[in-house]
Amino acid sequence: ERMKGEQPLVLAGDFNVIPANGDVYNPAAWANDALFLPKTRERFRALLNLGLTDAIRAVSDQPGQYTFWDYQAGAWPKNNGIRIDHLLLSPQASDRLLDAGIDRYVRGWEKASDHVPVWIDLDLN
Repeated sequence: ERMKGEQPLVLAGDFNVIPANGDVYNPAAWANDALFLPKTRERFRALLNLGLTDAIRAVSDQPGQYTFWDYQAGAWPKNNGIRIDHLLLSPQASDRLLDAGIDRYVRGWEKASDHVPVWIDLDLN
């Protein structure tokens, strides 16, 4: 329904979905996890198939762009991360996309969250 309005739309948040192999440090280790199951990934692709754009992937296809590192087993120092926080853009928002990124350095702060900020820069003029 929101897409029918042809207005800029951003769906943002922790989707708890690892969309692709390049979004996880070790795909085999996550094969049976709900975040990486084929059905979960299919539902995420269904959103993209509505015409939404994954902002991070629109600016870079590099693997290892993680947004979450578990507190367990030294995941942060080992860079054993996953990308589960997403910004999905309608075509009208995607047309305004200037840049997108992940502020991974925040994870190194004292008492940091296991998630880091994901951001977009849109041309609002």
